[in-house]
Amino acid sequence: MEKIVSLCKRRGFIYPGSEIYGGLANTYDYGPMGTELLRNIKNLWWKYFVQKRSDMVGLDASLISHHKIWEASGHVAGFADAMIDCKNCKARMRADHLIENFIETNADVIARSTTIVGDEAISKKILSAVSKSKVEGLSVEELSLLVEKLKIPCPNCEKRNWTPVRKFNLLFPVQLGIVEGEGGMGYLRGETAQGIFINFRNVVDSTRVRLPFGIAQMGKSFRNEITPGNSVFRTIEFEQGEIEYFFDPDNASWNELFEKWKNTMWDFVTRELRVMATNLRWRVHTNEERSFYSERTEDLEYKFPFGFKELWGLAYRTNYDLTQHMNIS
Repeated sequence: MEKIVSLCKRRGFIYPGSEIYGGLANTYDYGPMGTELLRNIKNLWWKYFVQKRSDMVGLDASLISHHKIWEASGHVAGFADAMIDCKNCKARMRADHLIENFIETNADVIARSTTIVGDEAISKKILSAVSKSKVEGLSVEELSLLVEKLKIPCPNCEKRNWTPVRKFNLLFPVQLGIVEGEGGMGYLRGETAQGIFINFRNVVDSTRVRLPFGIAQMGKSFRNEITPGNSVFRTIEFEQGEIEYFFDPDNASWNELFEKWKNTMWDFVTRELRVMATNLRWRVHTNEERSFYSERTEDLEYKFPFGFKELWGLAYRTNYDLTQHMNIS
């Protein structure tokens, strides 16, 4: 991985952010070659999913939005990562990454974990997550229990002196107004989807589109998360290409649409971007990790040097978002 990152810098693809001032963790700048590559991918994506389709329109929503948008969507209350701190060296990290990395590098961990707690149901749930090396969906109490029972050391200082796992919100708050304290508060968007949902009525009224149709958007999103340090994979500022597709459930099957979009996404990545199919896989979210508003979620994962990780997500969000904004706005 270090060789790839070094090559990208030398060839002008990616530079560390704020490098001449010592750098800023988890931020990167695209150099001349990287800028052209990124632009080509974005143009290809837009042409394939928007310009070549008769059922798709585009949108470019604001990066900063009203705080009530994120309260209505559930992000203020629930958009959080489970974090854990080492009391010895003060390092803070995502609890799920800590546990999953430990499981992947310790083959005997499952054998040592036949009993986690006395409660059989909870123990079965935790062991199921351990066996899949995927602990997303476990509660903070269950994550804390895993760290304790598996005797996971801090990767920095190798001590086992942890705080309890706690939730930290991922949204970046923005203070609005000239004088501090006199303006309102907004948020840098944590995803591009909400800009689509709040403009649904505007798009319908101005374009006269009819169901089924999609709204596509490409742009920056921001998440104040502790990232794994794998270069531009999962950074606090990142580019998203997103589509929300709307349909009448009385006239169309969401399962059929889901499969259709799975095939479309696969074709784009393998045929347009020419990514080798042998390096790709679909992974179904478990009931524990799937968002509460989603009926079905699957990730298209790529085999990075650090393992299979999410490249693209596909979810049937039902009418949750539109209903929330309709009721609260």
